[in-house]
Amino acid sequence: HRPAGAKKWLEWRREIELLSDVAYFVLTTLSGYQTLGEEYVNIVQVDSTKKRVPSFLRRAVFIALHTVVPYCLEKGLLHLEHELQREADDSRTSQSNPALGLCSRTLMRNWIQKQVADLTEQQKKTVLQIVYVLKQCVPLLHRLHLAVFYISGTFYHLSKRITGISYLHFGGLQGEDQSIQSSYKFLGIISLFHLLLTIGVQMYSFKQKQRARQEWKLHRNLAHQKNTAKEKTTGRHSRCTLCLEERRHTTATPCGHLFCWECITEWCNTRTECPLCREKFRPQKLIYLRHYQL
Repeated sequence: HRPAGAKKWLEWRREIELLSDVAYFVLTTLSGYQTLGEEYVNIVQVDSTKKRVPSFLRRAVFIALHTVVPYCLEKGLLHLEHELQREADDSRTSQSNPALGLCSRTLMRNWIQKQVADLTEQQKKTVLQIVYVLKQCVPLLHRLHLAVFYISGTFYHLSKRITGISYLHFGGLQGEDQSIQSSYKFLGIISLFHLLLTIGVQMYSFKQKQRARQEWKLHRNLAHQKNTAKEKTTGRHSRCTLCLEERRHTTATPCGHLFCWECITEWCNTRTECPLCREKFRPQKLIYLRHYQL
């Protein structure tokens, strides 16, 4: 394998993107300069007062929330799901899953393994369900935030909304900004309606899956009860332990065990003892049971 082949680049793609984003925002936002996009549209970042440039700490928190936190959340959930499902699929390893990337080589992986190892089976199932819900809710949260941005016209990124960093436009006509903002409100309403429709469809699909799962459990329990009842009448309790079939011409030994007449008499031709408890008896002591049913 070549150290710089396509496979390695794909395996480390998310980490390379993370380092590139961090380096870009450090050289621009953290250093107090405009990004290329901000410079092109003549906007500058301001804090909640809209009179001052965000402080160094606020900008650093924004960069962390915008780059490092999403990466760690994605990799953490991915690796946690991998660890919880590893028992169900032993063939799935961190080396065969390039999406795990650097997370499979860091302390995060060892920490998650230790935490998962201390959980019970029921807790593992619960955590796996929580991971599934989070993976479904994070994209919906981003869509909701984007719809709110279209309606309000502020905080395009969720990280900027948390840190309170907004933009101040200088140059151009004020009426142009108002017209653009009003045109985006309609798009925001449509996005919000589409998001609600998506949530409704997902909830309906989830309920259908739950109903199908309950019906399957009920069917499985009924089948198990039916098989158990059948075994009680014509099953294992009425089977001969020598031929493992339903007893024919039930015959009892002096110790009380039941066998087929042909099976136990053939057994007694070589051994004069019970096949189950090994109690000695003579073949003349065998009792043929007429009209016996269990």
